Amino acid sequence: MITEIDIHLPLRKALKDDARRKAVAQELQISPKRVLGMRLLKESIDARRRPISKQLRLLVAVDEELPPAQLPTKHYAPVAQNARRVIIVGSGPGGLFAALRCLELGMRPIVLERGQDVTARRFDLQPLHCGDCVNPESNYCFGEGGAGTFSDGKLFTRATKRGPVMEVYETFVAHGASPEILTDAHPHIGSDRLPDIIKAMRQSIINAGGEVHFRTRVCGLLRSADGSRLQGVRSADGKEWTGDAVILATGHSARDVYRMLHAEGLLLERKAFAVGVRIEHPQALIDAAQYHLRPGEQRPHGLPAARYALASKIEERGVHSFCMCPGGHIVPSATAEDEVVVNGMSLSQRNSPFANSGFVVTVEPEDTDDFLPEHGVLSGLAYQKALEIATAQAGGGRQKAPAQRVVDFIAGRVSSMLPESTYEPGLTPCDLNALLPAQVAWRMKEGLQLFNRKLRGFAGEDALLIGCETRTSSPIRIPRDKMTLQHVQLPGLFPCGEGAGYAGGIVSAALDGRRCAEAVAEL
Repeated sequence: MITEIDIHLPLRKALKDDARRKAVAQELQISPKRVLGMRLLKESIDARRRPISKQLRLLVAVDEELPPAQLPTKHYAPVAQNARRVIIVGSGPGGLFAALRCLELGMRPIVLERGQDVTARRFDLQPLHCGDCVNPESNYCFGEGGAGTFSDGKLFTRATKRGPVMEVYETFVAHGASPEILTDAHPHIGSDRLPDIIKAMRQSIINAGGEVHFRTRVCGLLRSADGSRLQGVRSADGKEWTGDAVILATGHSARDVYRMLHAEGLLLERKAFAVGVRIEHPQALIDAAQYHLRPGEQRPHGLPAARYALASKIEERGVHSFCMCPGGHIVPSATAEDEVVVNGMSLSQRNSPFANSGFVVTVEPEDTDDFLPEHGVLSGLAYQKALEIATAQAGGGRQKAPAQRVVDFIAGRVSSMLPESTYEPGLTPCDLNALLPAQVAWRMKEGLQLFNRKLRGFAGEDALLIGCETRTSSPIRIPRDKMTLQHVQLPGLFPCGEGAGYAGGIVSAALDGRRCAEAVAEL
């Protein structure tokens, strides 16, 4: 018999085969000698009380041997010479997974990416940390792999009903990710490992007959003679790219793409998004709160840097943590020289002594109405941009960010001293109450005090706020037909992923990319 069994074991026993076998046998009410094989399927930490335990789901073989484990592999057959061409704009997770799914369905993907490949992109990021110029085409948001490449590579998702999540994980493993992401309840790749995986995906696309073009910014649409159907796109260098369909997977920061669509007369919709700050704590403080450690007690061996997820609703607006990075760093993520935007990332080991997350408040479309007369449906973009410019001015230039200790933010005073931070360009003391929109600032105060009751020290002396986090998601949705996934006005255009308003992270964007490729195949 081969079956799946769930067991709980104390942390110190969870890695020992004998303890696992004994627990499995007890669950099945059989002798441990009859358990001839076990394989981990899923594991998660239960730190709600001491002693900390692990919940394990095991594939168990009773009275027979367990078949050998096989790691995922991916082979994409070369596409035919006359295969249908699909233009894919953007090489983030939506675009890359759309391209790989196109290959599986016998179509030829042509990927157009405005930024650099991941190797060159690394060199464009380093000046940002020194406060030098922002490259508007190659930064933390633009370039091969999209915004997630150098922003942690978190794969945890609740979008399990959107498609085959495990196939997304297996695709990452087939291209070099650790097999641990197949079993971890909160899988994570790390910004140090993800670039090589992205390069391997690019090579799969090219080896099977697809194309990937960098430094190719799309600036126009090519329609049929009667204007009724999209036939391709035009890049900034004047080149025209034609195909049977265009999958638009440009991410949440490609503001010029929204302006282009608006100028083309295509319907766009305002949607909710969120803005706020990054909040940073010593990782030891988060460990102590989440693992119920005694004063001076170190995080037990075998436990990862602790994470948290906090959410509430205050006066009809959500207040929540976002993109939590245990053992992480805060990085400059502006896409233009006159902005300051902060984001978080962490490496695979998550071994920074600090933890950070976005701490944000929901912005509904009506909250951006002050920008409506001048900017119309793009009012959310103008709202974001105005806050980013104000943040840059408050920081004082060279990508310095305004910052304030939480206790001073609540008290309404500028911090006389700022604690150590991972944000390399530097910090400038500032009263964030005056910088943030009023409806955001007061809800943040309420949220900080509420969350401090849930997570000890969250709003304490060691907590630091760094402004501003504005790129949580797009303030624009590009409407599409629910059945065909094509734009409601322009057949042949398939809005995809975060930038179109249909995803909220690496995995959900990857799933949406797959769906769009499948929808193209149905044409």
